[in-house]
Amino acid sequence: MEVRQARYFIAVAEELHFGRAAQRLRMSQPPLSQAILALERELGVALLQRTSRQVTLTKAGEVLLAHCRLLVRDAERARTAVQHARDGLTGRLVIAAVASAFTDVLPTALRRYRGLRPDVQLQLLEVGTEAGARGVHDRTIDVALVRRATGGPGYRVVPLRQDHFVAALPLDHPHAARAGEPLDLAELATEPWVWIPRDISPGYHDEVVTACRRAGFSPDARHQATIIATQLAMVACGIGVAIAPSMAAAGRSDLAIRPLREPALLIALSLLLSEHPDPLVEDFVTTVSTVTPEHPVGGM
Repeated sequence: MEVRQARYFIAVAEELHFGRAAQRLRMSQPPLSQAILALERELGVALLQRTSRQVTLTKAGEVLLAHCRLLVRDAERARTAVQHARDGLTGRLVIAAVASAFTDVLPTALRRYRGLRPDVQLQLLEVGTEAGARGVHDRTIDVALVRRATGGPGYRVVPLRQDHFVAALPLDHPHAARAGEPLDLAELATEPWVWIPRDISPGYHDEVVTACRRAGFSPDARHQATIIATQLAMVACGIGVAIAPSMAAAGRSDLAIRPLREPALLIALSLLLSEHPDPLVEDFVTTVSTVTPEHPVGGM
């Protein structure tokens, strides 16, 4: 049974008059009468009792009316769901982010987005920059908040902000006592370092290596971590030092944080997504961008 037939029958059953039902449906009466007769032949049962004075429902017609209303309701719900999906009002969004974004950018952005799109299902993943880029490329991730996103064919990069690097030291480190005072990177030349390998995060790795070489030394990369949160936790264990984005180190009472002298080291936080995202992703990008205007790229 087609939705069109259900609409015709509902109009006739509720009006109990073919003329008024045709007027309600904005059609002429003969095609409507023929459609109801065709429906009765298809079902093999009389749905209406017709006399020269009135039209009434048979028992079978009363049963069919209830089902027709359900059919039309479900069709309307399906239409609405499809339109909402088209407009980015429903669906599923997979968001991946580096660890520091979960404490700096995402809390406000997610609260606002959920308020605007309460019917969108969110899935959150913590990833490194390279894993986030691969996920966007493979379409297992819709949008990634990553560092040093380079984009390329098929990608779109939306810069959010830049963050300063700081030195992260164990609390008992000799340089820990002068918290807040800028530190020369060369003062860490002989220290063991907690390192993130290049295959995990090429941009982050290369930035740190370049900074150390400018300071006149090659770091002793003695310990390895795969994400910045683990890197800082290892520093807190007292086994080495690291430099990390200030957002990632902010609020940690188990570390001594020292700013670095000029030239200042900066690392970007960006949104990485496909070149042609659906409206659901576009809405999320807009939301994140509106909660970070006070931290533009190029400043703090």
